[in-house]
Amino acid sequence: MENKKFSPTQIIIFLGLVGLGFYIGFSGIGRDTNKKEDSKNTQETKEAVKAPVVDIELVKKSFSDAMIKFGDTSKKVIFLEISDPSCPYCQIAGGYNNELNSSAGDRFKMVEDGGNYLAPGKEMKKLVESGDAAFAMIYRNGHGNGEVAMKALYCAFKEGKFWEAKALLFSSKGYSLINDTVKNDMTKTGLMADFLASAVNSKTMKSCLDGNEFKDQLTKDTDISTTLGVSGTPGFFVNDKMYSGAYSFADMKPVVDSALQN
Repeated sequence: MENKKFSPTQIIIFLGLVGLGFYIGFSGIGRDTNKKEDSKNTQETKEAVKAPVVDIELVKKSFSDAMIKFGDTSKKVIFLEISDPSCPYCQIAGGYNNELNSSAGDRFKMVEDGGNYLAPGKEMKKLVESGDAAFAMIYRNGHGNGEVAMKALYCAFKEGKFWEAKALLFSSKGYSLINDTVKNDMTKTGLMADFLASAVNSKTMKSCLDGNEFKDQLTKDTDISTTLGVSGTPGFFVNDKMYSGAYSFADMKPVVDSALQN
């Protein structure tokens, strides 16, 4: 059989076609990768766009949408507390569970116990009662056991006894009752009602807890907190300034003082 010979021109053309094929192949892979990367970048951009921009108008709307609230949006200072009664650091920020504060370390040891921590829960209450600030408490699941306790706070607010009920629930005994006994068990509303009897008549409280008046309020509160960009508890707002965590009120006071002076 006669061996077929290729001319130099044919060889060059053949090699050129092979090289072009490899180029197209690798270029195609590169474009797929870029498309995937572009898709990833686009998704990240969309997520960034979704992050809320919290301004004073959003804070005022969140205050208005909240169920538990004192004062109104005409106040120079608006406090929002995004909280869960079963959350340990929400309890620490509350200021009624001295034992828990001290056990969490020197940073959270309260002034009355020889430390430097000013619990924002108590300090905000003082400013509400003096007429200098408005306040709203908004629920968000932060520890998993606080649903019945939060419903009890809705019921207490309805009866005009929110602060009294909060002081009890945010105490050492309240913390234990919420996390060790009642949790989210609606068959134990009687125990919760009895515990809060010094604030709200136990029959009134149990009837409220067992009723449907506030059955959707936990979800409504959670939606408000999400709109504000809060993903954990506690979260506090002093007007449009956010504090994520159990900050001392000493950290918030400069913002409060500045707002009151304007």
